[in-house]
Amino acid sequence: MVKLIAAFAGRGLKVAAVKHAHHAFDVDHEGRDSFRYRAAGASTVAVSSPKRFAIMSELDGRPEPTLEELLTYIGPADLILVEGFKREKHKKLEVRRREALNQTPLAPGDPSILAIAADFEVPRGDLPVFGIDDVEMIADFILSAA
Repeated sequence: MVKLIAAFAGRGLKVAAVKHAHHAFDVDHEGRDSFRYRAAGASTVAVSSPKRFAIMSELDGRPEPTLEELLTYIGPADLILVEGFKREKHKKLEVRRREALNQTPLAPGDPSILAIAADFEVPRGDLPVFGIDDVEMIADFILSAA
């Protein structure tokens, strides 16, 4: 993902990225005012500077936002790369790693997967297969499929 972002940015594209985490995460740090605001009970905290801004919202039992809902918060971009959100219906590149805990291929059951990138030899089927480090070829494919 990092290499693809760099490749697209190097081509002059404005790239946004969305990542799904399967665990609790925090972009804030203890001791910061914004952290203390949340600890005091603020359900949403926005932090802004001349360089960037972030908005942190506590779900408080509400359902996690869908990818489509999250995309409404993304500013203008030429391309949005998404990591995770496997069950959503957006166009996907399946990434297979030899060291992955789950080796079950997703492509056979998901028609939204357009290609596969792997760090090992993958049997060629109906989908294009790329080496995981063939970043420029993968970038070309993504742009042609967008």
